[in-house]
Amino acid sequence: MTNVTVIGAGKMGGAISALATAGGNTVQVLARDAAKAAAANPSAATGVIGDPITGDIVVLALPYPAIAEVLATYAGQLDGKILVDLSNPVDFSTFDSLVVPVGGSAAQEIAELAPNSRIVKAFNTNLAATLASGSVGAEATTVLIAGDDTDAKDALAAVVTSGNIKAKDAGSLKRAHELEALGFLQLTLAASEKTSWTSGFALAE
Repeated sequence: MTNVTVIGAGKMGGAISALATAGGNTVQVLARDAAKAAAANPSAATGVIGDPITGDIVVLALPYPAIAEVLATYAGQLDGKILVDLSNPVDFSTFDSLVVPVGGSAAQEIAELAPNSRIVKAFNTNLAATLASGSVGAEATTVLIAGDDTDAKDALAAVVTSGNIKAKDAGSLKRAHELEALGFLQLTLAASEKTSWTSGFALAE
């Protein structure tokens, strides 16, 4: 199995860490608040941001504006690790646009901030409830994974499928642009109550 560190103890951090734990992986959860980290996954090792990272896969379960500071905190400590970005860089004041340059993505910006890490985009098109339930309506939950490092994508896919949900290779890291647009649409639909926070997009095969 794999050592996974999840940075962030919100709904997504809790759902992803629980998924990894269910698959028999060794999990660490770090958050600003130690109590929130412990509550997010009682079966995981927990601590605060700034503590040493134990995972080979590091999931940034953080809002986009918080990522740069966390990467700076761990400067040099993420080299060689698989770094998973699930952020959707939405302008939350308007819910009407993304805040990255046209044609760009949060994942590509993270790749520039952490050039020696193996960057993967995943989970941003999933809602926490569908990761926890393992389904979207009648379909199994599918995690779309984009990145330039095939081995990194395969390693994350193995963690995802060990938790009994599906994983699908979505192509190179450039595809993070399209994934973030899809994530943006899903969030705006849920926020405007056109869909629920327990639904989401499904991949039918």
